[in-house]
Amino acid sequence: MPQLDTATTADVRHRHAGAPANARATLALTSAATAVALMTYTAPVVTLPGTVAALHTPLSAQAWLLNGTPLGLAALLLVAGSLADDYGRRRIFLLGTLALGVTTALGGLASTTWLFTLARIAQGAASAAILASSLGLLVTAFPSPRGRLHATGVWGAFVSGGIAVGPLVAGAMPDWRVAYAVLGAVALVVAGLGVRPLAESRSPRGGRPDLLGALTFGPALVALVAALTLGRDGWLRAPVGLLLAAAVVLLGLFVLRERRARTPMIDLGLLRHRRFLASSAAGLFTGLAVLGLFSFLPAVLQQALHLSAIQTAWLFLLWSGLSFGVALQAKRLAGRVTPRRQLAIGFLLHAGGALTMLGAIDAGSWPRLLPGLVLGGIGSGLLNAALPLLAVESVPVARAAMGSGAQQTFRYIGSCAGVALTIALVTSSSGGLGQGTDVAIVVSAVLAVVGAGTVLALRDRN
Repeated sequence: MPQLDTATTADVRHRHAGAPANARATLALTSAATAVALMTYTAPVVTLPGTVAALHTPLSAQAWLLNGTPLGLAALLLVAGSLADDYGRRRIFLLGTLALGVTTALGGLASTTWLFTLARIAQGAASAAILASSLGLLVTAFPSPRGRLHATGVWGAFVSGGIAVGPLVAGAMPDWRVAYAVLGAVALVVAGLGVRPLAESRSPRGGRPDLLGALTFGPALVALVAALTLGRDGWLRAPVGLLLAAAVVLLGLFVLRERRARTPMIDLGLLRHRRFLASSAAGLFTGLAVLGLFSFLPAVLQQALHLSAIQTAWLFLLWSGLSFGVALQAKRLAGRVTPRRQLAIGFLLHAGGALTMLGAIDAGSWPRLLPGLVLGGIGSGLLNAALPLLAVESVPVARAAMGSGAQQTFRYIGSCAGVALTIALVTSSSGGLGQGTDVAIVVSAVLAVVGAGTVLALRDRN
């Protein structure tokens, strides 16, 4: 595998052409856009009851309100990363930020569940362009290992920051539609600010982008995520089976295409490298265990404990705020704790925190959630700091956007499956919301422990 810190000639010329001089602006803009993308991602966490009431959404379709954005993310992250490497990371970043502003505003105008879901999928696609291209821009702007550690740490902290601020902004607004209008306007402002300071960069590999690969991979993931979301109403139904079959066929065609393509969207040879596998597995289990649980738990609190949207947002700020602070400071662990071990610790802290929340819903006591939110927040911060660093370290420098896209694709596939699983466990229990929530918490903790074991098992061979 190529040495990851060895720059290509094209990258060296680009760095001397002005990227280092604009490194701080690049970090600020990519972090800001990422935070806005995550704010739109988490906004429905506290506005779900109001959105459900306004759109008359049945219980069977509520998973779509949460899974629309991760569906768009999962389907297009790898595609966006490949296009960013080939067409230009600045170009894809600005297009994604502009599209996020427009689609978020349109989401606030939706009058039906399916129109809102389509807007959320479009937001996810736009966010995919932002998240995948951001790390590619940062790797170019910060060529040294020390600079890259700093940049990915700050960027990862703003992932947590967006998760923290999104529910607060949405909960503070008089109406969920106003919240989407505000978030859309902020995204458009960031897009405007990024036009001048950002320097273009792309992979020097040449050749045409793998559009045929994109046309098979994107629909394959859409079919897979749709099957996971519909599966909660019965895995043996014909639509679920057809979607799963379509996903398998399309993924098979994608693999055949990637083996023959001169410039493949993803180098399948990376699957032989344990660091890349660890990065992908960590993203998957973060989505399954962490995002799956915490995406639906706020809605449970509003229904079971009768908390308002803003009260729920402030309560979960303990989790997401700690995640932001820990991710921002996690770079100090460099040299003492490897990213892989940092991920394992983060998963175990989430598992421990989740288990301390058992029984809180039946007891009707939100203070009983506090220790779990603290432990989970620290664990989430460690995960968000280590994930982007491992993503860019697991692939050659010239394919940094692709590496980021690959890891985050698994993250949001996991999120879609985790949300669908959590809703199914919480709502189908004969013992009510409290018992169903406890089952979902235990499953989340088990998945986190499996995630920790997986990343430790995929250690680099000497």
